[in-house]
Amino acid sequence: MNKTLMAASLAVVLGACNSSKKSDVADAAPNPFFSEYTTPFGVPPFDKIEVAHYKPAFEKGMAEHKKEIDVLVNNSEKPTFENTIVALDQAGELLNKVMYAFSGQSSVNTTDEIQELEQELYPILSAHSDDISLNPALFARVKAVYDNQASLNLDKEQKKLLEETYKGFVRSGANLDADKQAKLRELNEQISVLELTFGQNTLKETNAFKLVIDNKEDLSGLPETLIAAAAETATADSMEGKWVFTLHNPSVMPFLQYADNRALREKMFNAYVCRGNNNNANDNKEVIKKLVTARLEKAKLLGYEDFAAYVLEENMAKNEKNVYQLLDQLWKPALAKANEELADINAEIKKEGGNFKAEAWDWRYYADKARRAKFDLDENEVRPYLELNHVREGAFYVANKLYGITFTEITDIPKPDPDAYAFECKDKDGSPLGVLYMDFYTRPGKSGGAWCGGYRSQTYKDGKKITPVVTTVFNFSKPAAGQPALLSTDEAETVFHEFGHALHALFGDVHYYGVADVPRDFVELPSQVNEHWAFEPEVLKVYAKHYKTGEVIPQELVDKIVKSGKYGQGFATVEYLASSLLDMDYHVMKEIPADLDIEKYEGKAMYGRGLPTQIAPRYWGTYFGHTMEGGYTAGYYSYIWAEVLDADAFEAYKETGDIFNQEVAAKFRQYVLTPGGIDDAMDMYTNFRGKEPSIEPLLKNRGLK
Repeated sequence: MNKTLMAASLAVVLGACNSSKKSDVADAAPNPFFSEYTTPFGVPPFDKIEVAHYKPAFEKGMAEHKKEIDVLVNNSEKPTFENTIVALDQAGELLNKVMYAFSGQSSVNTTDEIQELEQELYPILSAHSDDISLNPALFARVKAVYDNQASLNLDKEQKKLLEETYKGFVRSGANLDADKQAKLRELNEQISVLELTFGQNTLKETNAFKLVIDNKEDLSGLPETLIAAAAETATADSMEGKWVFTLHNPSVMPFLQYADNRALREKMFNAYVCRGNNNNANDNKEVIKKLVTARLEKAKLLGYEDFAAYVLEENMAKNEKNVYQLLDQLWKPALAKANEELADINAEIKKEGGNFKAEAWDWRYYADKARRAKFDLDENEVRPYLELNHVREGAFYVANKLYGITFTEITDIPKPDPDAYAFECKDKDGSPLGVLYMDFYTRPGKSGGAWCGGYRSQTYKDGKKITPVVTTVFNFSKPAAGQPALLSTDEAETVFHEFGHALHALFGDVHYYGVADVPRDFVELPSQVNEHWAFEPEVLKVYAKHYKTGEVIPQELVDKIVKSGKYGQGFATVEYLASSLLDMDYHVMKEIPADLDIEKYEGKAMYGRGLPTQIAPRYWGTYFGHTMEGGYTAGYYSYIWAEVLDADAFEAYKETGDIFNQEVAAKFRQYVLTPGGIDDAMDMYTNFRGKEPSIEPLLKNRGLK
């Protein structure tokens, strides 16, 4: 993303700031944004930043940014690459500095005060961004350089920056007439506020529900670690002696997998899938309707037939036909595999003497039983070998084996949250690559899911390389006092996934912000390829050690993990594809009916394609933050698109007979992880692989072939 043009975008989650102290402290304390950070590695001084510091910092940042643009526009010299394109790319330093800190505060440590500030700031920031992208004199200078590029001696990176800058203006409405630009401003503000409102509603809905259990018999089947965490949650809520389960993934998902009490599973499941659809103050149905309408209107205003066409123009997929072709190619075999699994589930129910057919709240519970019956594998046998710190060290080990880089914990450094960890990353020659934060545990003010962001981007200043400050954020259950954090196999894989994103950020080496980003459907390649090492037997033997005894995971258990790895892929693929299709369906609409009924529309879109009633999409629209909050709009398909790439990429290692082949790793770093968005995405991949990817490895990995 070109930060200069898109400074108002708060959609990308970047990090967190400690906002627990009273904001009036800022009246006496100096605003930390107004001076150079003096912290180790130049990270934000989280211990000094208060909520009250943000608004004046944003106001000053926007004012300075405007002055910089005015100087650029009023430059009497002929527009050149340096005095126009580079100057524009580097403008807004203070504003970006504040943005990095604030945007994370709303995602990992939000409060009512922060949410009110977001509602106030979003329209202002949207208007500021439009003031830049719709500035006719500024665009004229950019266009003058763009039209004269044949006479300029630009290298590949400079050409890409010029192209992206010019295209960014055009896609932001620079060629529209005054009336249409005014309308675009209205739509941009409306969209930004609706996306914000959607996310705030979803968090409120997630935090609002609590399943309180006071009868110990109702805990039957649940792992002791989950029971202990629920007891601590109850104690924190002044319900000593009871157990509280929430809709945060580390609580709800294992509950649905292990709880013997079917009625309670049903209650938890329905609460989870009805978030944002309870006809209350946090209901998201009308938000969705207004949002997709505004997005479509914006797309048409800019000359596109629908919003997906506007988005996909910038992605590898290029158009919706290519997206649907991939999704439809996988849908049929995934359904077939899911129906095989459903037969297993119903067989388990019958085996237990149950006189009912499986419902959606039964799937995880009986699928776990079926997996145990087929492979003699109980995931609770695996958890003691997946202690969080060990898993993290496993990810570090793989990176060291592949690239020679090292991670050293830093303790005397400000952290985004007291529970977060910080690490200094160094290259194999000892040169600095950056700082990595890892924020593992769920908390009420934290958005759901897992992601990777940053507090500072890699760039160059005065010829010197500025290393990034990266953060990986998770939502694992915080263990009870004195207990270890034991992960599920999915959670361990998530550590490797987000760490793959972090490697992408740490290895980046570009000179301009405007060429730092890759297409949305390429961005998951570095993260997903990194998952492949998580459960390779050679890697498990290094990090999967029993948290009590230190015993390396037995080969017998490793064999069970490997053999059972493809089981459940029918369910996993179908629930994911369902949401990907739903995302696309919303954004390929050419007209939005005035009486659009969200529930009926989504039901027809899903069940009309044959989605079994026992499988809910991974996200129904009312809590589908990936698309409705702006990060993956018309882009949720990106995970499976990138999986075609990552499955094929891992084959490059396997073909050598060495999953740690350093020659292959060096090529992957050189052509995929380092160049940002300077090269075309497919060119980056073929430069690494020597050919375009095949879908066969993906089908094989998911057991769909």
